[in-house]
Amino acid sequence: MRHSNVNRKFGRPANQRKAFINSLAQALILRGKIKTTVPRAKEIRPYVEKLVTRAKNPTLANRRIISARLGTEDARVATKLIDTIAPKYQDRAGGYLRITKTNIRLSDAAPQAVIEFV
Repeated sequence: MRHSNVNRKFGRPANQRKAFINSLAQALILRGKIKTTVPRAKEIRPYVEKLVTRAKNPTLANRRIISARLGTEDARVATKLIDTIAPKYQDRAGGYLRITKTNIRLSDAAPQAVIEFV
């Protein structure tokens, strides 16, 4: 039984799912907004919002935690999050991302959404 298991599986094993969520989060941080399906957008919103909250206090420990969570060798993702994105939300208590639903995808009728920083 799947009681209290609310995370989405996306039809992938755990290691692929973690890499998939990381790649979506990195794309969102680097580009500022991405177009994806609604379940994917809903899954990465709390993940990225927790990273932004941690980036608002840029200690060395928080920098290392952010780099580890994003799991990338490329330091520009963590640097952009800490140096450019987090200072914009210094006075904001939460709700850094917005999900806007768009048209369905024609090929498979999947609901699409745009997730972006507020």
